[in-house]
Amino acid sequence: MIKEVITDEEILSRPCEPATAEDAEVAADLADTLLADDEAVCLAANQIGVTKAIIAYLNEAGKPVIMFNPKLTQKLKPYTAVEACLSREEPSAVTRYEWIRVAYDQLVDGKLVPRKKKLEGNSAQAVQHMIDHCEGILV
Repeated sequence: MIKEVITDEEILSRPCEPATAEDAEVAADLADTLLADDEAVCLAANQIGVTKAIIAYLNEAGKPVIMFNPKLTQKLKPYTAVEACLSREEPSAVTRYEWIRVAYDQLVDGKLVPRKKKLEGNSAQAVQHMIDHCEGILV
């Protein structure tokens, strides 16, 4: 179900709770909302009002990738990025990394399965932005 993207800083600045397999509907809503917004490339569950550690980003093929409980485990090549956010009016400068490794859970057959992924470029930047959202960090 497509949800409204929220701008309430009180909700957005709260660190998210760990997600479970029971949060599958939240993940589906996140993907639906992401696909419905032509300007969006990524969303975190707290941006649709649910303080669970779930993120979604669009891969190179324009398909949503869902990550439950994402954590950065490695980061290389820092740079300064100016990022816009659907939940904020003004873009802001932030340090990002060109190459990252992420540990996360993926929902498979109703269960969360641990995964790891290396990301570069736009996908890496989007995932870093969403992990910040999960930690209650607003750019």
